[in-house]
Amino acid sequence: MAIARDASEIAPPIEQAPARPTGRLLRRYAPIGIGIVLAVAMIVIAAAAPLIAPLSPSAQYSDAVLKGPGFMDRHALGTDEFGRDIYSRIIWGTRISLQVGLASVIFGFAIGVPLGILAGVQGGRCETSIMRCADMLMAFPTLLLALIIVTALGGTLVNEIIAIGIALTPNFVRLARSLALQIREQDYIMAARSIGSSQLRVMARHVFPNALYALVVVATLYIATAIRTEASLSFLGLGIPPPTPSWGNILSEGRQYIKCCPWITTFSGVAIMMAVLAFNLMGDALRDLLDPRLKGE
Repeated sequence: MAIARDASEIAPPIEQAPARPTGRLLRRYAPIGIGIVLAVAMIVIAAAAPLIAPLSPSAQYSDAVLKGPGFMDRHALGTDEFGRDIYSRIIWGTRISLQVGLASVIFGFAIGVPLGILAGVQGGRCETSIMRCADMLMAFPTLLLALIIVTALGGTLVNEIIAIGIALTPNFVRLARSLALQIREQDYIMAARSIGSSQLRVMARHVFPNALYALVVVATLYIATAIRTEASLSFLGLGIPPPTPSWGNILSEGRQYIKCCPWITTFSGVAIMMAVLAFNLMGDALRDLLDPRLKGE
């Protein structure tokens, strides 16, 4: 009778659990976390601007004209040509950028999504009419169309929101229509129609909820586009009129001093970059959270 010389010959080796792909998870979720933190921080700064800003954004200090940054000084990020505190103006500019970004996307979403779903579900002449109007608007770049509308209406906060919202509307129309074309062929849509559901009920109860996750993701990404467009309009002098601070008009006012006093344009440019990055990463986070095809990954 043979006797085993080693315990390994009697019992099979215990399989070790596979190592967790920490590096892959970190690469996937770290940018998402950064985007969420930046977006939340921007919202908090905009809401608490009167408490966070150390000085009035319109106050002029004649003894500190074009003063450089000093992080232990009263003017941490320096001052502009009128002696106004750059740090306070950027904080208050966050409120303007966020207002325009959120409100214009909501405006475009509220108009474009119903029209796009109606075009995709209804079809026929209704679809043709809606899509040709959308194509006509999309013939203009977003900034150019917003610029034309603001020039006609005037440079106020409400008019800027309307202009950017109209410029974004055809994008929502096309996306909503493409999603509606896919969803209307599903079995549950056929079942809803077979029991006598009206077209409006089908769109509201079945098509829109199933298209919502993709629409929300794209809307989040368009917030970054709206912030960038608002900054461009203010830079061109067609946005919020001075002395109300916005990141675009801070850039515009500092461009003539860019060689001797680069901090005026640098810090406002960094603020625009961080805001756009935040909402782009936030859109990726919402996609991973809401897209059912990515839940198992």
